[in-house]
Amino acid sequence: MLFDVTSFIDLFVESILSEKGYSKNTCRAYQHDLKEFAEYIANHNGDDKFEIAAPDALMIRSYMGFLYKKNKKSTMARKLSALRSFFRYLVKQGLITDNPADSTMTPKQDQMVPLYLTIDEMFRLLDAVQTNTLADLRNRAMFETLYSCGIRVSELAGMDQTDVDFANSSIRVLGKGNKERIVPIGKKALAAIKAYRERLNTESGISLLQDGPLFLNLRNGRLTARSIARLLDKLVTDCGMLTPVSPHVLRHTFATHMLDAGADLRVVQELLGHKSLSTTQRYTHVSIDRLMETYDKAHPRK
Repeated sequence: MLFDVTSFIDLFVESILSEKGYSKNTCRAYQHDLKEFAEYIANHNGDDKFEIAAPDALMIRSYMGFLYKKNKKSTMARKLSALRSFFRYLVKQGLITDNPADSTMTPKQDQMVPLYLTIDEMFRLLDAVQTNTLADLRNRAMFETLYSCGIRVSELAGMDQTDVDFANSSIRVLGKGNKERIVPIGKKALAAIKAYRERLNTESGISLLQDGPLFLNLRNGRLTARSIARLLDKLVTDCGMLTPVSPHVLRHTFATHMLDAGADLRVVQELLGHKSLSTTQRYTHVSIDRLMETYDKAHPRK
């Protein structure tokens, strides 16, 4: 039986989108990684169709060796994870009996310390945002919210006006897998949101109570995550910061500052919307490095 892998990749991607609620970006990444594997198999066999049992453990390891020449370990691990999920789907569908990717070990990851800003740098960045125009007020509100809540830029872009609870100083966030969580928000961020929405009401007649996107573009449509990233990049350039700063760096900064101030690791995990505690633990390395530096400077008998 010849196996048209491309059609099954499409069916698999449809299943994780509809059944598991994965985001479109995640599904797109799965599809890209799996079709890259299919292309490798096709080049290896000289045909884009092959026996259904053809991708065995040896073939998977051969593919990982191919990836090693041009990819980071983190990228290889992601692609292997996609293969495991795909073959698990094929097993579930009764198309194959065993998952050939299960016996391939995940490449050991280099320990990466997340990039973050110091408190002074973070305050300098936020204070650099002007508040003269409606766009200025919107940008100030967005970046204050990112730092105040530690949410993902996609979560910020997806927020609606009704997601902000001014009375209880909290916001409702729709995270990965359409999982909803409630996150506290600080007074400065709330004040910035209120100032922006009041000016928006004055200039565009859009009520503070009107449902719809919280942050709007010039055509009063929803801002995209990519647009928010570009606005932040311009702000960083304008205020002369040498450190590259993305919306995700603001999320890292939030987590690092919370842990440095003594926040419980599991509380930060909940705030960030991390499924695994090990993901949140990356930020403790930053705090431990700072702790050791302080110890070395201060202890009289180090």
